[in-house]
Amino acid sequence: MPRTPRKRRALVALAACVLLPFTAAGCQSGEAQERGGTPSATPSPAGTILDGTDDTGRNLREVAAKGAPRVAVEVTPDTAGGWDVRLTFHRFRCSAPGTGQRVVPGRGLAHLFVDGHQVARLRTTAFHLPDRLVPRGTHHVTARLYADDGTVWAVRGRPVQSTADITVSGADAGPAEGTGQAGSTREPTETTTTVVVRD
Repeated sequence: MPRTPRKRRALVALAACVLLPFTAAGCQSGEAQERGGTPSATPSPAGTILDGTDDTGRNLREVAAKGAPRVAVEVTPDTAGGWDVRLTFHRFRCSAPGTGQRVVPGRGLAHLFVDGHQVARLRTTAFHLPDRLVPRGTHHVTARLYADDGTVWAVRGRPVQSTADITVSGADAGPAEGTGQAGSTREPTETTTTVVVRD
């Protein structure tokens, strides 16, 4: 039975309806690939997840500089020993313990690093750093902001963080090297501390 033009038009229309969604999706992912991104990398108020990572291997979550969270870190010697670390947040609030992995703009927690090694996950603005983590020499104390899903808040491809450089010189009143015991047999001498903050 020969096909009539009417049946042919119906088949063409049906084929177009079936194939149209696939061609639109193909064009969309091609455009995303041309921009160097992935189809899932769409901007949102909670930022865009980038391919780049911080030095711990966590993905960066890019947000616009205007309105981005910020952190400042201040480190001061504690008269009872150790160091007091105080964080100041701007456009950022710490999430409560047990918060799920849902990302909310400007929310999360701060990770504290000494010389690149993580020493604490903070949901508060204060932390006491023991002397053993900052012996004689220069040390870098960094506070970095993370979203609740573990991604790093970032601006212009760089993690949102602040670093204080601490230089400690003088006698170490902590445990004697290699013994694991308190160095109580040594007379304490004057200790000089220099703290420099850089963003």
